[in-house]
Amino acid sequence: MSTALAIVIIIAVIAIAFAVWMYVDKRRTQRLRTQFGSEYDRMVEASGRKQAETELESRSKRVQKFRIRSLSTEEQKRFAESWRQEQAHFVDDPRAAVENADHLVGEVMRTRGYPVGEFERRAADLSVDHPRVVENYRSAHEIALRDSRGEASTEDLRRAMVHYRALFEDLLEEHVVEHQEVRR
Repeated sequence: MSTALAIVIIIAVIAIAFAVWMYVDKRRTQRLRTQFGSEYDRMVEASGRKQAETELESRSKRVQKFRIRSLSTEEQKRFAESWRQEQAHFVDDPRAAVENADHLVGEVMRTRGYPVGEFERRAADLSVDHPRVVENYRSAHEIALRDSRGEASTEDLRRAMVHYRALFEDLLEEHVVEHQEVRR
């Protein structure tokens, strides 16, 4: 085999390897973008594509180790009723209703099998299985933080409840029917 032929073969092998690597990398990006949606975009903007993709894959592997389960029918009914009560409570005390909504979301997460630690970890864990609504969780949490500093209006708190409700229903795997009237 001549040196020229050997060089051509080596260049061809390198080109093929590069093409395969590019294809695999592109598929990885597409898979993660599809799985995580806006969370993917948020992470890429914050830390760059490679670091974001590494973190998102790490999240997926971590969450796969959890024993996530669906709620029983009885648990769904109990949580749905608690949610309806909090929505009704919003009229009398919006701040307490938002705080209770956050606690209720945490309780549903815990019951389903998610570890419930600090907020960023909870949001990261939720982003794996609930990417459509994790942004709602982040928005609601931000409003709750602003409220704790006295910077949130009643309209902000209403939006927080709407955000919590979207996440809550996704976790519950059931639409919560609007309350007619809750009597205490």
